[in-house]
Amino acid sequence: MKVIFDTDPGIDDAMALLYISKLPQLELLGITTVVGNADIATTTSNALVLREMFGISAPVARGAGETLDGVYKEEPAAIHGVNGLGDVELPEVDESGLAPVSATQFIIDTVRKYPGEVTIIAVGRMTNLALALRQDPEVAKLTKQVIIMGGAFGYKGRSGNMTPLAEANICGDPVAADEMFAAEWPVHVIGLDVTHDIIVTDKMLDVVAEKGGDNGKFIRDVSQLYAGFYKAVMDIDGVVGHDMVAVTYALFPEWFETRTGPIVVIRDGLAAGQTAQWPDSRKGGHPAWTGRRSNTICTEIQADKVLQHFMDTVGR
Repeated sequence: MKVIFDTDPGIDDAMALLYISKLPQLELLGITTVVGNADIATTTSNALVLREMFGISAPVARGAGETLDGVYKEEPAAIHGVNGLGDVELPEVDESGLAPVSATQFIIDTVRKYPGEVTIIAVGRMTNLALALRQDPEVAKLTKQVIIMGGAFGYKGRSGNMTPLAEANICGDPVAADEMFAAEWPVHVIGLDVTHDIIVTDKMLDVVAEKGGDNGKFIRDVSQLYAGFYKAVMDIDGVVGHDMVAVTYALFPEWFETRTGPIVVIRDGLAAGQTAQWPDSRKGGHPAWTGRRSNTICTEIQADKVLQHFMDTVGR
């Protein structure tokens, strides 16, 4: 499976990227960066550092540093650290892996080079994807699928983490997210409804450090600040592995229960960033959803299988 990984590293992004680097089923074509867990200079620098550390040959393409809604959001330093990676000391950045084109152009060029073959796994704000659509709307029809980590649809009471109604990646750029959902590509949504079932415990992180070599130790170390946040907010011993779940879904969609239907994002106001699906099983309709293709959200997950696969893979 040919993959573009669109990301804003980010601690759980780093976990997902290490996971990808050890999966022979995935051919990573490029890493595109976006503002989110840190500013665009930092997320791009982090992607380059992780690329070098994890032995990845695919290039990094610098993406959007501003969101399409025009609203500035403060970076979540209390969660991911000022440097986006738990404020651990990072090696010097090697910029030789930086692509000479923007993330938007990289997505367009790559999808056109491999029509019908490329899966985009997007685990940050959807700004790069929306910009690619604005520049070249045909890329939607040429993309195999888009798998995103984002959104929340109220299963198990999970409706948002930035606000009671909105998840961070969608809330970060609701205009871009809504444009992405309106396009003619199949979108598979891995939201809080299922990611909050994936708890990488402190003991698991110790196993990753023990079995995963220097990169495993790095993941454990950068996760300490993240774990402190989850202990304070959710009283759990460990971290939620949000972004890695989108990677697992690419390989094992049968481990998930799903619901289909068109999706709309509330673009502004108190509910900005809320994701709302009109289920295909529901009769009737509404102009806001009419004409949009049916997309897939995940409603249940076989958490034990997902966690075991992640641990077995990154512990090699």
